[in-house]
Amino acid sequence: MIVPRPTREEILARLKRKIDERRPIFIASAGSGLVAKLLETAGVDCINTFSGARLRANGMGTMSMMWPILDSNKQTLDYTEQDILPAIEGDAFICACLNANDPLRDMRSVLQRLKDMGVMSVSNIGPSISYVDKDSNIYRVLTKSGITLQHEIDMLALGREMGMVTVGLAFDLEDSLQIIEQARPDIFCFHAGTTKGGITGYDSGETIEETAAKTEEAYKAIRAIEPDTILVAHGAAMETPEDAQFMLHNTSGHGFWTGSSTERLPIERAVLGAAREFAALTFKDE
Repeated sequence: MIVPRPTREEILARLKRKIDERRPIFIASAGSGLVAKLLETAGVDCINTFSGARLRANGMGTMSMMWPILDSNKQTLDYTEQDILPAIEGDAFICACLNANDPLRDMRSVLQRLKDMGVMSVSNIGPSISYVDKDSNIYRVLTKSGITLQHEIDMLALGREMGMVTVGLAFDLEDSLQIIEQARPDIFCFHAGTTKGGITGYDSGETIEETAAKTEEAYKAIRAIEPDTILVAHGAAMETPEDAQFMLHNTSGHGFWTGSSTERLPIERAVLGAAREFAALTFKDE
């Protein structure tokens, strides 16, 4: 197996070409090689790997990655190399989402390992301190112990310095602007909240109209600082293709990022539906 190795310049040229042609950028997460292969076949531009996606593939919710039940970066590095890269043809590029607050690793070494295996893009989502509510006691405890957004920003800046395509992500306007101002990521995803739907999804009650309005507010503020950043939407009420279409029509971004919507939810529906049909089979009456 020889894994395709696109360069930063090739990746960005491909994305810019789609933007110029008014075609949406499509980023999606994959927790298994099969999902990655199917996503690439469907035309996804970027496949994200992170411990939360792998845990989703094992039946847990994405947020299970926040607990100390695994070495998040080891999970991402191992399954990206063993499961995802050998499954794709190179039409999509891989972005590894890392835990930049890992106290046991130098992130320069981690990024170099990614480059050595053929991954030329990195994001700060795997996991991010941004998942934790800022008005909570646990947020204050985490930041006091040295788990901060600044480490994520520094990793993104380092990734760009090392010639990687960087994908910044944040949940609110304050963190979004801090990432944009300091890291200048090539792509920025405004994460509107945990995707609703299915067995483990969380529905905050937010409407797609509210998700679009909140996302557009972030887009405008980001564009005022860095007008060339590629902007994509994710999460909250954006569950279905119809929801994503609404986001494209009602925001000024360049595309969207799906997680559960093109991974966990379709698998739940397809496997459950097929298994129920088999479970309903009967023997011939005697």
